[in-house]
Amino acid sequence: MPELETGRTAPTEHADGVASRAPTQTALAATPEKGPASSLSGDILYGADGIAEFLFGDRKHRRKVYNLVETGQLPVFRLGANICARKSVLVDWISRQESAATLAAAGQAEAHQITAR
Repeated sequence: MPELETGRTAPTEHADGVASRAPTQTALAATPEKGPASSLSGDILYGADGIAEFLFGDRKHRRKVYNLVETGQLPVFRLGANICARKSVLVDWISRQESAATLAAAGQAEAHQITAR
């Protein structure tokens, strides 16, 4: 009998008068559902090499990753001794860095225009 969500069955009487136990709820699907855990595995970068390849396009820049981690500038976490990061978090971090730089540049340009008058 398939695994049930509740693990219970209810008695059912067939036309021939034989009682059997039928599931009270539908059986669980044989394939696992795609949830946060399955989508998370493709989002995680493992090690400085993986993070460097994602950010800089080449694993040879892993020393930059270590420097950014040491100075607290890169959003990472550790799994044991390994540095890890989520791709989605890094993309958001890059967007925030770009926004901050754009605002700073706009502020400097505005200040320059005011002093030039």
